[in-house]
Amino acid sequence: MKNCLNLKNTHLKTIHALFIASLITISCGSSKKVASGHKTITKSVAKTENLRNLESKFNGKISTSINEILKDAEKYLGAPYKFGGNTSSGFDCSGFTVKVFEENDYKLPRRSSDQAEAGNKIDIKEVKPGDLLFFATAGGTRVSHVGIVHDIGNDGEVKFIHASTTKGVIISSLNEKYWNKAYLHAQRVL
Repeated sequence: MKNCLNLKNTHLKTIHALFIASLITISCGSSKKVASGHKTITKSVAKTENLRNLESKFNGKISTSINEILKDAEKYLGAPYKFGGNTSSGFDCSGFTVKVFEENDYKLPRRSSDQAEAGNKIDIKEVKPGDLLFFATAGGTRVSHVGIVHDIGNDGEVKFIHASTTKGVIISSLNEKYWNKAYLHAQRVL
């Protein structure tokens, strides 16, 4: 009987570990997106060209409140990734955005998929620092990652700050192939 209980506990621990691993894979992930079929590749190439040739309407001026949000986001650069984390000892992507906005008296939903519904959807050409970008890092069209627009270059390059599963809190570019392909939409919450 004792051996049977030990075996059952070991089995439950294995199932629990597999469940946690699968959650990590689909949330705030950076798993490789595999294109299947000519139609997907054509769509990705077209999307890439549209984002890279972006003529931003951003005039370079940001409000004091957005500037404070960006300063607070920057102070966490280098913080490690931690599934479910929302402190400087470790963040997941939505925990990072919640923390930064919370420090500036703005409440966001905890999950990136819920944050994707907050505020107003905007065209990528309309983004400015402080807006949120959403990605499907696990393939498909389901939101699984979020970042905060950090700055926009003179050439229209959109850079965003986020909690990456592999590098922690970093600044990335929407011109990077991986993020460009995974990009879904932008939301303005302020």
